[in-house]
Amino acid sequence: MKYFCYLLECSDSSFYCGWTINLEKRLGCHNRGKGARYTRSRLPVKLVYYEEYPNQSSAMSRERKLKRFSHLKKQKLIQGFSLDRSANSN
Repeated sequence: MKYFCYLLECSDSSFYCGWTINLEKRLGCHNRGKGARYTRSRLPVKLVYYEEYPNQSSAMSRERKLKRFSHLKKQKLIQGFSLDRSANSN
């Protein structure tokens, strides 16, 4: 099973960080207002970054680290990231 840590960009230009085993399904949940409370009032959201991990604990650990990043640091992380590429780089 694959685990993902991801960043969403909200309609107010803020970022939301989470983890999941299914990016597409989780993005749909967020955009239907069934995801995190934070994103419900900031719809629509779009996936702007993700990383793949071999286990849940690694994905959750990375999520905790990304949540502490400043907005600017998250923007720099996202720069140059392509959703079409493999997300094995950290």
